[in-house]
Amino acid sequence: MVKLRLKRHGRKQRVTYRIVAIYAQSRREGKAIKEVGFYDPRKEQTQLDAFAITDLLKRGAQTTETVRDVLKRAKVL
Repeated sequence: MVKLRLKRHGRKQRVTYRIVAIYAQSRREGKAIKEVGFYDPRKEQTQLDAFAITDLLKRGAQTTETVRDVLKRAKVL
C-alpha cells in the first residue's frame, strides 16, 4: 500500500518536511516513490503538486493524519 506522508529534512531545531508517496512498510527516511510537496511548520509554508496528489489519491494512496491536515489547510482536499 502507498501512503502520502512526511519525510523529515533539515537540521536540529530547523526542521522542514517533504510530502512524499512511499510504501507503508518503508522507514521514514526510506526511498520515496515520488515527492509531491514541501511543508515548513515554522513559517507555515506549503508548496504542493496538486495534480500529482489527486492522481495518487485516485489510484488508492492513503494519507497520514498530519498530511491530511496540511492538504486541508492548503485546500487540496
